Amino acid sequence: MPRRPAAVLFDCDGVLADTEALHDRIMAEEVSRLGWDISPEEGARRFRGLAWEAIAPQVEERLGPGSVPADFLPQLIARVVRALEEEAEPVHGVLAALEAITAAGIPVAVASNSSRAELATKLRRLGLTEMFRGRTFSVNDVARPKPAPDMYRAAAASCGADPQDCVVVEDSVAGARAGVAAGSRVLGFAHEASAPALRAVGAEPFFAMSALPFLLGLTPVAAG
Repeated sequence: MPRRPAAVLFDCDGVLADTEALHDRIMAEEVSRLGWDISPEEGARRFRGLAWEAIAPQVEERLGPGSVPADFLPQLIARVVRALEEEAEPVHGVLAALEAITAAGIPVAVASNSSRAELATKLRRLGLTEMFRGRTFSVNDVARPKPAPDMYRAAAASCGADPQDCVVVEDSVAGARAGVAAGSRVLGFAHEASAPALRAVGAEPFFAMSALPFLLGLTPVAAG
């Protein structure tokens, strides 16, 4: 049986909120409007898990300096927030897993490369604002976004824990790198195609949120 962690630190998109497809679609549409005709699938391969600050240089490298307008990011965030308010749903099984973790007295935090407004909208839509209050970290709250470890170090500190005693739950390579760099055990929520890449950066792939409590040394729960 795995050792119980001092805290569990969650990514948001693709881990708590089933919003990866939404983000991929909107990002592809907005980048295409700038002149780089990109599909959601290609955008996911290139950009998923990265903060916009890491994506913009790729766009400018492709399209040329100055191709990303100064108002692009706030307009993009506003569009994403509007969509999240209507479309964000929980990842299957994660609410039951969260209930089991918190019932066992293990603190939880969330660390996302989303903007503060996006992250707050997702948590509110999922009914998780209170569960993560005071332990919520966005790209606006740290000096460096993932794959740097800053966000997960801050999340661990908010739980009164050393990162080495925490488990990070991630689904992207960038996020898994951040958790590993922070010194945490990283569980990579995966599908068959993404598992090898997550394993390659030091994450332990798993394929169903109903398995998460067992992987944390708790009693398994039914999916929900």
